[in-house]
Amino acid sequence: MAQKPSIPKGTRDFSPIETARRSYIFDTIADVFRNYGFSSIETPSMENLSTLMGKYGEEGDKLLFKILNSGDFGANLNDEEVRQAHRICEKGLRYDLTVPFARYVVQHQNEITFPFKRYQIQPVWRADRPQKGRYREFYQCDVDIIGSRSLLNEVELISIVERVFRNLGINVVLKLNNRKVLYGIAEVMGHADKMIDITVAIDKLEKIGLDNVKAELAERGIEAEAVAKLEPILTLSGSTAEKLAQLETILAASETGLKGVEELRTVFSAVEALGVKLEVELDLSLARGLNYYTGAIFEVKAKDFAIGSICGGGRYDNLTGIFGMPDVSGVGISFGADRIYDVMSGLNLFPEYVDRTTKILFLNLGEKEVLESLRIAESFRDGWSCEVYPDAAKMKKQMEYANRRQIPYVVIIGSNELAEGKATVKNMTTGEQSLVAFDEIANYIK
Repeated sequence: MAQKPSIPKGTRDFSPIETARRSYIFDTIADVFRNYGFSSIETPSMENLSTLMGKYGEEGDKLLFKILNSGDFGANLNDEEVRQAHRICEKGLRYDLTVPFARYVVQHQNEITFPFKRYQIQPVWRADRPQKGRYREFYQCDVDIIGSRSLLNEVELISIVERVFRNLGINVVLKLNNRKVLYGIAEVMGHADKMIDITVAIDKLEKIGLDNVKAELAERGIEAEAVAKLEPILTLSGSTAEKLAQLETILAASETGLKGVEELRTVFSAVEALGVKLEVELDLSLARGLNYYTGAIFEVKAKDFAIGSICGGGRYDNLTGIFGMPDVSGVGISFGADRIYDVMSGLNLFPEYVDRTTKILFLNLGEKEVLESLRIAESFRDGWSCEVYPDAAKMKKQMEYANRRQIPYVVIIGSNELAEGKATVKNMTTGEQSLVAFDEIANYIK
């Protein structure tokens, strides 16, 4: 019995329409990146585990796909030694594009002009539990500026977010926080040593609620008195300026926390001065679980569609230091193409033309006729996508093919048309058809 074909959970096949829509997303995002002066790079699908491990926190490390050593590795070993050797993994599939980017910068530092502005659109892999909006293989569209500490870079990324989602037609809110503020909160609570525990817990505020966050903090060994200092911070009210003023008072004893407040104030002021229309919201519960963030952190959510964040990122001051190149600051943001796709599909935001891979179908009505169709189709291909039906099948079958493919125009050249030097051009949307001279077909369709 033949094996039933299948693919691993959390992965997907993409149909021609889905691929066309995904390309539309990638192209729209890449166009914006290029317009801000970013250049494209690519890195391998797999990295050395030494590159990946310890960069994403304890939970992130558990989600790394590890690759077994194979090939010639066990060629001269006996069966038991092969079994032992194959337990060893030296490589893993990349978890994100940021850590490989840091590795790339260090490895190629002598070829790079700093500040280095790069974008990268490639798949990443996470051994997560598959669910709606969460996949094990998915694409990220990253844009980073490395080699500059200027907060203008944060402002530019916010402007990029606005332009990308405006061009895609998605109504979003960008949530902004700062890891220095989170460290200040941990200091004020008297638990600077447990900042990671605190941030992991408060990052779940929106999902599990304040009471459950407090319970989780208690489980992590943080006493009620310290937790009580956190609650007023997470429930601040008023305008952004008012919240920052209140936060400044609360964090007065933390030099790092105050530095974070000042950075947030600078970014919010610049965004306002720039006239950015994107909704930018201060969210002090936003922590983002990745350990390498040191300053601003971003998260973007769709306002009209229920799904997790569709974009996120932040400032990292020493990510390259782990590869022997310390004190190189960078900031970046990653667009989750797969979730963006789900939002656009759910809200029917894709332009109609995106789904049409072919604009004109030439029917095949005989040997001489199809040669003329091939000639004309070839002349159209500099501007339009054209197909010539490969088989001299019944006209009904060929027309059904055009309908199923949603091809908007059909060009019919039979023996009579060939003799007259004209073709019957049918608009498949309206049903209208006309007899048009060969050299006028292009103008007619326009």
